[in-house]
Amino acid sequence: MRNKKITRDFYLNKLGFKEFGSDDYEGYLMLEKDQIQIHFFEFKELNPKENYGQVYIRTNSIEKYYQWLLDNKTAIHPNGPLETKPWGQKEFAILDPDNNLLTFGEAIEE
Repeated sequence: MRNKKITRDFYLNKLGFKEFGSDDYEGYLMLEKDQIQIHFFEFKELNPKENYGQVYIRTNSIEKYYQWLLDNKTAIHPNGPLETKPWGQKEFAILDPDNNLLTFGEAIEE
């Protein structure tokens, strides 16, 4: 993350995460949603145009979460709307303020 305040705001207000833990460490941020934790380290010199950070998050109720994001006016990646993939996952993707690609996926029940 380049800016802790911006990252915190995006994940809390656009993605529905909460802060994890009671300590506020300089240059470090811990967030969680359901049983997922993401930890961020400050990297002020990060160039978002060169950032290739990626996280794949397996989830349940992907359609419900996707709709919640749309209702909350969270931007979905232009190439990442919710769709069923050939490898048996429903997936969608977003970019955070530092251009980290977040792909959410749920296994398709057969």
